[in-house]
Amino acid sequence: MRSEAGLKLPDFIAVGPPRTATTWLHEVLTGSVALPAGTKETQFFVWNYDLGIRWYAAHFRNCPPHLPAGEIAPTYFNSAEARARIAQHIPQCRIVCTLRDPVERIYSHYKVWRKIGRIKAPFEQAAFNHRQLADYNRYAFHLRQWRDALGPQNVLVLIYDDLEADPQRYVESLCAFVGIAPPDLRNSPLARRRVYAVNDAPKSQRLARRGRQLRDRLIRLRLYRLVDALEPLWDYCSGRGEKFPPLDPDLESRLRERFRPEVTELEELLQRDLSSWKGAAEFSGGLRPDAAIKAVRRN
Repeated sequence: MRSEAGLKLPDFIAVGPPRTATTWLHEVLTGSVALPAGTKETQFFVWNYDLGIRWYAAHFRNCPPHLPAGEIAPTYFNSAEARARIAQHIPQCRIVCTLRDPVERIYSHYKVWRKIGRIKAPFEQAAFNHRQLADYNRYAFHLRQWRDALGPQNVLVLIYDDLEADPQRYVESLCAFVGIAPPDLRNSPLARRRVYAVNDAPKSQRLARRGRQLRDRLIRLRLYRLVDALEPLWDYCSGRGEKFPPLDPDLESRLRERFRPEVTELEELLQRDLSSWKGAAEFSGGLRPDAAIKAVRRN
């Protein structure tokens, strides 16, 4: 898509929220669409907007002209600023919202934030008291905002449960919305591969936080090759700590009760039964038994 200034900008953006198989989606779409050069997430519409639209467009400058351009950007989901900025710069942009069981999602998101030093509190405390962490679970509220900002015809909702049940059909829904031929996942290891699993906390929160800050500064300078080359350093800074335990069943039950009204509202909005997100479910290593057997947790 071209802006008024003739800049190449995305035709679609998958806005998340985080921990809803967005990394898996990025890998599946690579080669079928034009993605930002050098990085999965530019963070432009949330944290790097001050660098200007030309900085953002430079990520798509060399994209093949015959492919639609897109970005996988899960941090945009709950950002009013991101919605307004995308509507301003790319008013016809297509938006993909990928939604997951809110209890599974928030625990997975918590582990990532612990790993990068953004949060230190125990999960129970964070889940009930960290406003931004829980805000990503306001699915119905933010979905309405995206529809209002870009138009309901430009917003697609994908449900993580559908990905677990049939990866090929899931990606076909997305590709039909974007306007590309879907990749064939039937014989691909990607169909069942787990991407970016987070299993351990950092040994030092301070070191993890400083490593993340350095990485973010390098990204703002678009030094993506250096960021990739320093991957062992990021792993050292954010790892080597205790293993994350399975989710406590009692805590899970209380969280399901907390998020029940939001899930009910989403059911009404989508006209879809999501009762499995509201009921008690046993976890096996942080996963439901059926999901553990399938081993398809991707993000």
